[in-house]
Amino acid sequence: MSGGTWSPSAGLVGVAWTGAVAAAVWCTQLIGTADVPGLLLAAAATVGLVLAALYGTRARPRLRADGDGVTVRGLTTRTVPWAQIRDVRAQAVRRWGRDSTMLELDVVEPDGAERLLVFGRLDLGDDPVDVAEAVRAARPPTP
Repeated sequence: MSGGTWSPSAGLVGVAWTGAVAAAVWCTQLIGTADVPGLLLAAAATVGLVLAALYGTRARPRLRADGDGVTVRGLTTRTVPWAQIRDVRAQAVRRWGRDSTMLELDVVEPDGAERLLVFGRLDLGDDPVDVAEAVRAARPPTP
C-alpha cells in the first residue's frame, strides 16, 4: 500500500504572492492621483491576487491519500475514510475549446448524500491520471 500528497505548485503560489505585492505597490502609487479607474483596477487586482495566494498557501497539501482515507485541504481540512469513497477516476473534459483531465472522487456521506470532489492539475501540481492511480493504490484491499 502506498500513498502520497499533492499540492498546488510552490512556484505558482510564489508567482501569486509576487503579483499581489506588485499590484499593492501599483495601488499605493495611484492613491491621491486623479486616476480613479486605475486605482479601482489596481485595488481589484491586489485583492484578487492576495486571495488566490492565500488560498494556494492554505491548501498545501491539497490532497493526501493514505491507508485511512483521503484528506482534502482547502479553506478547511476534511478526512474522508475509504468506506465513504465509492470511486476514484480521472475524467477528460473539454472546456473553452481545451481538453483537460480532472481527478474525481465520488463520496457518499454518512447521511447518504452523494458528493463529487473534483481536482485539476493546478490543485494537484501533477497529472490527474497519475494521481488517480496513486490514490487507488493507497486504498487498502477490501476483505
